[in-house]
Amino acid sequence: MNIKNYITSLFQSLRKNPMVMNVVAVASVTLIVKGFGFYKEIVVASSFGLSELLDTFLIASLVPGFIYQVFLGAFKSVFIPNYISEQKSDRPIGSFQSTSFMVTIGTTIFFMVLAYLFTNTFLELFFPNHTEAYYALIKTQFFYLLPCILFWGLSSLLSGLLNIHNEFKYSTIYPVFTSIIILILLFFFKDVFQEKVLAVAMLLGSIVEFLFLAIVAKSKNIIKLNKPDFKAEGTIFMFKQLPAKVSSGFLTGLIPITDKYFAAQLVVGSIAAINYALKIPAFFTAIVVLALSRVLLPHFSKLITENKEEASNQLRKVLKFVFISLVFFIIPIILFSDSIVAFIFERNQFTSEDTLLVSKLQVILLIGAPFYICDNIIVQYLTSLNKNAFMAYVSFGSMTLNIILDFIFMKLYGVYGIVLCTTTIYIIRSLVLFSYANKQKKI
Repeated sequence: MNIKNYITSLFQSLRKNPMVMNVVAVASVTLIVKGFGFYKEIVVASSFGLSELLDTFLIASLVPGFIYQVFLGAFKSVFIPNYISEQKSDRPIGSFQSTSFMVTIGTTIFFMVLAYLFTNTFLELFFPNHTEAYYALIKTQFFYLLPCILFWGLSSLLSGLLNIHNEFKYSTIYPVFTSIIILILLFFFKDVFQEKVLAVAMLLGSIVEFLFLAIVAKSKNIIKLNKPDFKAEGTIFMFKQLPAKVSSGFLTGLIPITDKYFAAQLVVGSIAAINYALKIPAFFTAIVVLALSRVLLPHFSKLITENKEEASNQLRKVLKFVFISLVFFIIPIILFSDSIVAFIFERNQFTSEDTLLVSKLQVILLIGAPFYICDNIIVQYLTSLNKNAFMAYVSFGSMTLNIILDFIFMKLYGVYGIVLCTTTIYIIRSLVLFSYANKQKKI
């Protein structure tokens, strides 16, 4: 078979694969969402540059984002495979839904109160030796970001339900509302909200996102609430998996906080520089990760209940295809990193010196991008198998190693050392997870 016939045959087989078509559909919608998001970042860069205001906004968003990713994101990951298992039982699915919503609301309220009470302690511990004006700016924005946790949590659960019912386009498009609202406020209401503009926009965006998902889920007859049952077999099993998944997410979530802690020890603007260096890698990695994770978690969860060996074979095929494709895609971006950063960000408050710094940081992060994406794919597979305990151990090792390497590399290379540490962690972690996932086929 010649190359042309092989490629034609490959594309024909991919087009007939529902999983592949779902991934392509989600990737297409994600491209639109990230396009808006990326344009939003360009406008933010033009408006604030590597400024103190942007640094403080990023610090203010750390705790709300951390709570969402660690606790609420972990619950969603555990919720999907166990919800699919519950569907196969004769128990009412509405009871499982109600229990999950109550857990989400209760958890968000608890952590909102906890975050509010320990704000000062958090700032003094992780970001010491700054002025009172600096801390005041963080707190002002933080109080607007705090309610976002509740709406993010409910939106996460609703998007998980939509994914299970193959309504991927709705569960993928909803983050665009926050980007649109941020752009509107920056263009037309920046003088009105002043230093609160980004935080207020995030809050309004989280509310609109939740309302959109709730309306869609209700119209699709997906929400079927019933009397909650915390003693049901499926609910108990889900709760047993939750501590390990939360621990894994908690420890993994500490890594960017640790990076920002060390970056805050350097010159003002270091946090913002790392933030901008992440934008371009995050743009395409987010498209791939979101497309794959939204489809693969429910896909693997369903397939494992039917054919565990086939699920393992599909994992290896997906990893091989994704890794090779990403390497070829990333090389040109690395070669033209300076020009890309200058074209996208260099205007107004963002100077040519900023471009050189961000570009070098970006190259280091791009090297780790294929490993980061493959890591995420393996996590979806292991989550489907409920192997959350092992991932918690890996996350603990990753966090510990990250602290050690951050300290060493920062002393040696400054801000470059912090992103070098991040890339090193991606590579090591993905290799460990792949080795473990590969052994599951034999069990």
